[in-house]
Amino acid sequence: MGLFRKSFVFLCITVLVLFFVSGTNSCVHQPYAVPDSLITPDTSICFERDILPVFQSNCAMSGCHNAGSAEDGYVFDNYANIVRKGIVPGNAAGSKIWKSIALETGDDRMPRNAAPLPATTQDLIKRWINAGAKNGGSCSDACDTNTFAYSTTIAPMMQTYCIGCHSSSSANGSLTDHASVKNSAVNGNLINCVSHISGYSAMPQGGSKLSDCKITQINKWVAAGAQNN
Repeated sequence: MGLFRKSFVFLCITVLVLFFVSGTNSCVHQPYAVPDSLITPDTSICFERDILPVFQSNCAMSGCHNAGSAEDGYVFDNYANIVRKGIVPGNAAGSKIWKSIALETGDDRMPRNAAPLPATTQDLIKRWINAGAKNGGSCSDACDTNTFAYSTTIAPMMQTYCIGCHSSSSANGSLTDHASVKNSAVNGNLINCVSHISGYSAMPQGGSKLSDCKITQINKWVAAGAQNN
């Protein structure tokens, strides 16, 4: 009788364990991928102009998510790699990459060991994902060479293309505020690097060269005294 009880108890425990494991696994769901037919496109967002530089500057760095490091299997150097993992087209809330960007604190927040992306940049990435995370959009350059104030043109440019590698604690030199940007501009490093002059490190590192219009804007800002305007 004792052996029967032990066998019965063992059987019950086994059934409960199997039920628990099965129930747990059944609760694991893949994020909902919105069908293309239900996604509202946003052609105002250009991947190459608006999204790719943010990932290249803030994420695709040595030790993080460039092709050599590929931390946690993520590489953020081109469109195919960016959408390969962690992005669910049409569903930013279900996209691990977006959730990491949107976190204010914690080990999973990205960019790691750097300031959070500006709210406007976060919103742009969220809109891009919700609009289907497409590679395209209206990519005409609305750049105006007659517009080159620091606050409206130069600082946003630094944020998009440079600050990922040139944060306040970076050994590469900071480009996070007017004083540091002006210093780099006045000594010639900024202009020569973005112009890809021989003997200087071509910037943005790992990204496409800035357009002629953007380089002209920087040149005009420097020529006008690199003001904090």
